[in-house]
Formats: sequence, C-alpha cells, structure tokens
Amino acid sequence: MADYFGKDIPKLGFGLMRLPKKGVIIDVEQTKQMVDMFIEAGFTYFDTAYVYLGSESATKKALVDRYPRDAFTLASKLNAGVAPTEKFAKKEFFTSLERTGAGYFDYYLLHAFMENNYEKYDKFHLWDFVKEQKEKGLIKHVGFSFHAGPKLLDKLLTEHPDVEFVQLQLNYADWENPKVTSRANYEVARKHGKSIVVMEPVKGGSLAKPDKEIEQMFRAYAPDMSAASWAIRFAASLDGILTVLSGMSNVEQMQDNLSYMKDFKPLGEDEQEIIRKAQRILGQSSTIPCTACHYCTEGCPMQIPIPDIFSALNLQLGNGQLDEAKKAYLNATADCGKATDCIECGQCEGACPQHIAIIDSLKKAAEALE
Repeated sequence: MADYFGKDIPKLGFGLMRLPKKGVIIDVEQTKQMVDMFIEAGFTYFDTAYVYLGSESATKKALVDRYPRDAFTLASKLNAGVAPTEKFAKKEFFTSLERTGAGYFDYYLLHAFMENNYEKYDKFHLWDFVKEQKEKGLIKHVGFSFHAGPKLLDKLLTEHPDVEFVQLQLNYADWENPKVTSRANYEVARKHGKSIVVMEPVKGGSLAKPDKEIEQMFRAYAPDMSAASWAIRFAASLDGILTVLSGMSNVEQMQDNLSYMKDFKPLGEDEQEIIRKAQRILGQSSTIPCTACHYCTEGCPMQIPIPDIFSALNLQLGNGQLDEAKKAYLNATADCGKATDCIECGQCEGACPQHIAIIDSLKKAAEALE
C-alpha cells in the first residue's frame, strides 16, 4: 500500500451524527462513556457538523471539555445548502467553533456537495474562506463531503487540487449502485491522489441487519463476527483510506466496532469473495437504499417522516415481514404526516444524497402499508 495523507491514522472514526438519545435529547452521559472507550482503545478521529442537531454542543461536553486538545482530532462541516446568504454561510464556521469549544478544527469540510448545490460554494466564495481560516491556523486540513457522480467529483478535484481529502459514501452494497457510484467516485478520488474519509459504511445501519441470505453467509464463515464488522472492514481495507466513520448510537455498537477495529486486519481474499457474493445478492434487492440522514425531512411541508416510513417498508420488501412493516408504519406516522399526505413538491428528492425516487417510494409505502 503506497504512502498517502493519513495512512497512519487509526481506521475507525467516531461519527457524531447518530448519538444516543433520551427521548429527543442527546444522552450526553452515554456519549461520554462511548468517547472514553474510543480514546482508550487508541482512536482519535471525531466527526460532527453544523447541521447535526445538538451534536457540536454534545461534542463539547463529552469530548472537548474532558480531554487535552492534543488527545483527539475533530472534524466539522460547513453546509451552504442551509445558508440563505454568504454571510450566514461563513458564520457557520465560527458558530461551530463556539459550540465545540475546540479552538480549531483538525479537519474541516465543505459539506454535502450535489449537482444542485455545488455552484453555491463558489457563489459564496467558500473555497477561499476555508483557505483563509487554514492560513490563520483555525483549520489544519481542508476537504469536502460528496453525494454526486464521478464527473462532478473529477471537476471539483481538478479545480481545487489543494484539497487534502474527500469524504465519500463507500460500502459494499453501493459499490456498483448507479445512483451512488461508490466505486467510480473512489477511483476518481484515488486518481487525483486524494485520501478518503468513508461515510455510511454500514449504509445508515441497514448493513448491520442485511438480507437473511447474506447474514447466514457471514455467520457460516465467522460465527462471532457481526454483520456490521463485514461492512466496516470492507471500507477500511481499501487503499487510500484516512478513516472509516461509524455513526455509533449506543455503548454496545461501540464495543462491537472496537472488538474488530482495535487490531484491524484487512479482508482476506476468501472474505472478499464472500463480500462479492453479498453484492450479487443485493443487486437483486428491492429495498429502498435510505440511510436515514433526514436531509429530506428538514423542509417537508407535510412533516412526513420519510426515513421511518422507508424503514418500515423495507421490512416488507426485504424480508416479507408485512405485519411488522404495518406496525412500524403506524408507529412512525402516529403523530405526523402519512405517505398519502405527500403533495409531490419534490423538495425531498432535491435534498436526498442517495437520489431516491422518494415520491414514487412513498406511493409504494401507501399502497402496501396503509
């Protein structure tokens, strides 16, 4: 494996998007316990963002206020998509510094590039802005996160060769997915010599509970290894990986991830072949590839819990669990919009990093579950 930026960084990162909760509030005490376990195991990379509700403040309480600044590295992100003006967008950076109390960011990313928003980062002069903050010492390393295709990625990396890393959605389920283009994006990033931070290695948790045939195949080979371990090790085994973010939501998930990543071993050839079989199985799957990022729900005028509806529908589409799917659907829509309430405004589809046909999928959910 050739040298690259971040080669020696431990290959598990703590994604702070899906932190444990008590009701609707982040469970800071459990988060502290998870942070302690992570650091004690020798890991250092923490990832938050301006738009992760409550995450930056929880990061301050659970991490920054409790550890020396050189004991960890912290990443955060600036999202132009939620900014109505250039001034507002640039203020996100200083708000994130204030919320986290970190003093500076080791890694700072322009957030969630897609075909419908990338020009806004130029319009608001945000590339120059992050360079200025780096020159001031407020940012150590600059990158961006990306949710589009290889053509746009190649364009951005050609126009901004000083970017040090890129954050990509890479997992074995999306490796050849024509909408996510994991493999193609990975190859473009490596062609430009860029290191990669992996997001969604477990695809929003869905690969922790894969199709029954895949799970049986995994257990037959390694009975004591979780399905999630296969997904994270697949991503971490790729060349050029800076770290793999896992959005851990409880102590048990942290314990599982540390059990196989503390002494990480890349997938062997026999394990790679099992992954290839899983990919072939998934190529025939009819489940909805939602990662529950909730970008789609933020502007929904009907307050439809789209990711929760898709999670319910996938119980039926993936495993034929119609009764369980209907119960999950009723719970998901008890106090908010139903699938049939969709007015087809299209806001959700424009925000979806997975490029899901959300309107049609909601119609499918309504037909099957209402």
